[in-house]
Amino acid sequence: MRTTTATGRPPASATLPGRQATTTTGTRPRIEALLRRLTGDEKHAPSAHSTLDVLQVLYERVLNIDPARTDDPDRDRFLLSKGHGPAAYYAVLAARGFFPEHWLDDLAGPDSPLGHHPDRLLVPGVEIGSGSLGHGLGLGVGIALGLRAQGLLRPRVHVLLGDAELDEGSNHEAIAYAGAVGLASLTAIVVDNRSATHGWPGGLASRFTVNGWTAATVDGRDQDALAAALTGHDNRRPHLVVAVTEPKE
Repeated sequence: MRTTTATGRPPASATLPGRQATTTTGTRPRIEALLRRLTGDEKHAPSAHSTLDVLQVLYERVLNIDPARTDDPDRDRFLLSKGHGPAAYYAVLAARGFFPEHWLDDLAGPDSPLGHHPDRLLVPGVEIGSGSLGHGLGLGVGIALGLRAQGLLRPRVHVLLGDAELDEGSNHEAIAYAGAVGLASLTAIVVDNRSATHGWPGGLASRFTVNGWTAATVDGRDQDALAAALTGHDNRRPHLVVAVTEPKE
């Protein structure tokens, strides 16, 4: 795992994010083929490609989710707060068997369940309707609190955000609250492609650690590093993973 330096970036010796994923699975070509079936400008291709490695690692190596039991109360919850660009999410869900692959051929069609924003009432495996940036982390805090109140201590809640989304102030209320109450089942993943308007002294991760979170910053194209970081929480505090990718062009 590559840890955060004083600047909030991977150390100089780390491999810089590139266009080619470092993967240990044989499923990547299939996922990329499924992603190509989604067409149109609404696909938001830069957003899709920046999140693809994180999503693949989550669904293949981290999340405890069964496509045959999407209502299992002990399942992990994944929330795509970065919901304005769900193409990679749809491709990974299809690859994992949550819905038929042919759904990908009619993105946002009049009869398609796959909209420009994911809808939890239409797409199996989707936990929230998202697309309005800034809501996902707060919803993740609420879900984690609800699970804890029900005595469901095994499931983890993972929320995927973009770095520009952190410009929304609602995220910072969620960050502060989760740290204050020690919401140990919560993991936030921020894909950092240098889109944010605002920065933070000490780097992006410092905005979380100052509020009591643990954090790791890794190469967002290194799937082994992502897997290590995503499972590196201490089960006492909320956890952050910053996945650094190539800058958005």
